[in-house]
Amino acid sequence: MSPTPSVDVLICGAGASGLTLAIELARRGVRFRLIEKEPVPFRGSRGKGIQPRTLEIYEDLGVVNRMIATGGPYPHVRHHAPDGSYTDAAAIEASAPSPAEPYGTPLMLPQFLTEGILRDRLAELGGTVEFGCALVDFTQEAGAVSAVVEGPSGKETVRARYLIAADGGRSAIRHALDVGFPGKDLGVRAVVADVTLSGLDRDAWHRFGEGDMEHQLAVCPLAGTDLFQIQAPVPLEGDVDLSREGLAALVRDRSGRADLQVHAVHWASAYRMSARLADHYRVGDIFLVGDAAHVHPPTGGQGLNTSTQDAYNLGWKLAAVIQGAPASLLDTYEEERRPVAAGMLGLSTRMLDALKQGSMRRTREVQQLDLGYAQRSLALDAPVRDAAVLLAGDRAPDATLRGAGGQPVRLFDLFRGPHWTLLGVQADRSPVPACPGVATHIIGEHDELSDAEGHFHAAYGLAIGDWILVRPDGYIGAIVDSAHVPALLTYMEGAGLTPRHAMLTSSAAA
Repeated sequence: MSPTPSVDVLICGAGASGLTLAIELARRGVRFRLIEKEPVPFRGSRGKGIQPRTLEIYEDLGVVNRMIATGGPYPHVRHHAPDGSYTDAAAIEASAPSPAEPYGTPLMLPQFLTEGILRDRLAELGGTVEFGCALVDFTQEAGAVSAVVEGPSGKETVRARYLIAADGGRSAIRHALDVGFPGKDLGVRAVVADVTLSGLDRDAWHRFGEGDMEHQLAVCPLAGTDLFQIQAPVPLEGDVDLSREGLAALVRDRSGRADLQVHAVHWASAYRMSARLADHYRVGDIFLVGDAAHVHPPTGGQGLNTSTQDAYNLGWKLAAVIQGAPASLLDTYEEERRPVAAGMLGLSTRMLDALKQGSMRRTREVQQLDLGYAQRSLALDAPVRDAAVLLAGDRAPDATLRGAGGQPVRLFDLFRGPHWTLLGVQADRSPVPACPGVATHIIGEHDELSDAEGHFHAAYGLAIGDWILVRPDGYIGAIVDSAHVPALLTYMEGAGLTPRHAMLTSSAAA
């Protein structure tokens, strides 16, 4: 085995979380390799719902319009009765887009299409996925991880500063680290399959056999394709026939309709549902993301979204530390993300219980817009904001402002990219020095940006002289008033944001 040039990060697993992390690193100039043990990309739609908060992330990554153009809205649910009659009901509690929340409802986009768009974006940034390349061994050393990977050309040793386990619910890396993965089997086994099928309209999510898990069947048209997704509970034990003939018989038996024909199977799987959460997300210089850290039942569409947001949280922190920020910044990854996953596991499990009773209703709680990191290490409110509209650690809302020339300017346009964003409300710039990696804007009637329609004030509730610092992942890092600007500067220094004049002084001294 011959050693290869070292990289900053080795990512194992090219699903949604691995791809998101790779994009985050690529656009920050971090050296990485992304390996995937499977020889070809995943072909199924195990996850098909992209929640509004994840759409905001994909907007930042530059792919949201591609995804919306490729996918489509969730259809209503059509409950079919044994006598051939049916009733329609909304499955998603929809809300209209607003200045603060530009994406009001989830998008349906099969997982294989989502990952394809992310691979294209990664390629645009100069990255690639190494398919058919598996991690076979690794050891942690001082300040690095030595990994043995095996691909089409044989074995090689890769020395990386950090190793990322994005290798799924059966994560070999998690097992090798002996990280506990407690939880429970939920007592449900199900088939999920993508098929070509005739006999059903594509304007509804069709459900048969309500109230009896052994006879339930859901057939959903997959937006962006000509496929339908079949979902059906099956016995906990025994073989499941996933062939065209076997799935055709399942559809025919549970729907009671001989006119429904399965013509081909694009992808199919039978799996047992469980809810599990890793005891730790970090062991030394190795981090768990996505399904390697938590597994969910599919109800509520939380798995892929929570996994994507893991990677979005970790990516900017890895890059910052690699580029000189304090190493303690990486401790906040588990602190922030593990409680979120615990909450999503509870939500998905409750929704599974509701589904057993025939309810598919999904409300705002699945959209992940209200999740955040308030009262965590990276959240500074100075002074304390007990009854405020927003707190440090909350998601930073969008808002439409006006530029000095009268042009509309969205906050999300200002946030987009790998930088931090500092906003002052009619504030004096002089106490806050310019910092590399921080874009500073002043909002006021006679400043560079104005809150002409009141959207910013409605969303943020800030007073004249206040400052708000938004992290690269779109969450609020700090909110301070004019009397606490020194606390803001201390916070920024702790996050590795060094004022430009300090950098020049340091350079001159050297």
